[in-house]
Amino acid sequence: MRTSLGATTGRAARRLLSSAPALIGVLVFTFLLMRVLPGDPAVFFASGPNAGQAEIEAVRKQMGLDRPIPEQLLRYLGDVGTGQLGRSMTTGQPVMKDLRERLPASLELTFAALLIALTLSIPLGILAALRPGSAVDHGVRLLCSLGVCVPTFVSGLLLIYVFYYLLGFAPDPTGRLDVFAAAPPGITGFLLIDFALTGDWEGWRAAAAQLVLPAVTMALFVIAPLARITRASMLAVLGSDFIRTARSLGLSRTQIVVTYALRNAILPVLTIAGIVFSTMLGANVLVEKVFSWPGVASYALDALLSSDYAPVQGFVLLMAVIFVAVNLVVDLLYGLADPRVSIS
Repeated sequence: MRTSLGATTGRAARRLLSSAPALIGVLVFTFLLMRVLPGDPAVFFASGPNAGQAEIEAVRKQMGLDRPIPEQLLRYLGDVGTGQLGRSMTTGQPVMKDLRERLPASLELTFAALLIALTLSIPLGILAALRPGSAVDHGVRLLCSLGVCVPTFVSGLLLIYVFYYLLGFAPDPTGRLDVFAAAPPGITGFLLIDFALTGDWEGWRAAAAQLVLPAVTMALFVIAPLARITRASMLAVLGSDFIRTARSLGLSRTQIVVTYALRNAILPVLTIAGIVFSTMLGANVLVEKVFSWPGVASYALDALLSSDYAPVQGFVLLMAVIFVAVNLVVDLLYGLADPRVSIS
């Protein structure tokens, strides 16, 4: 057992090391891309286009934009190597601090949305696969098509209009907590966990209520690919020889579907779930804007609109690191779901 754990750890470390060139490529590409985008950040932060040339040059020197591009790149790579991502001109704080404060909000929203999506999509995909061509199958495919066709900001606004404005069930879409509620001690940054750790269940319910609508908005958009891959994978497995053998042996339908079919069909679902999670974390900017959610995506968008280089570069690097980590976790889950699959 200890040898197997050590071998898995070693393979995981090698996988992380092999991802280093890709991360460096992301750093260089993002750095160069930000420099070729239109707009001068020095003009923006020097009190607008009416600022004097001396003031603009002073800001440009403060941001390090007066140096040649190769020198700027080398200095940036050196700072990243020491854990420094620069300072945001918008907030006046180090980018690392901003990302550390805002990342738990985005992760909490993304985890909740993915949990809702998996809870709904996997049963829907199984039902559609068990009755191909039936009304249930057509209904699931119609639901998937609607989920893909409706943009997240449209579904978010519709949910706000129905559940907040018309019915009054949902709280104000003004962030992670009501403006009159007290935040818990910053233990993990995840409000649901922090409220639970402190035993403040009233605050936990308030935070959960704020989380429902944005999480459902994000989940509606990703239910479609998860349900479709579950249906396709289940159909392929249900037509296999070992499933026919299990039926001929008189095993119960539940045992065949859950123990044998779903266990073998779950690998493609894990792959799509990992891709969906990474995509949701980086692309939930519209949901964060609609619901005033203080996450990293809205932070990066605000920085991009103001040509604030450091936060955008830090955000892209963070997303790349998370993508590598998610792929590694998916590989480890592969081994749990099917011992024949090796992480290498």
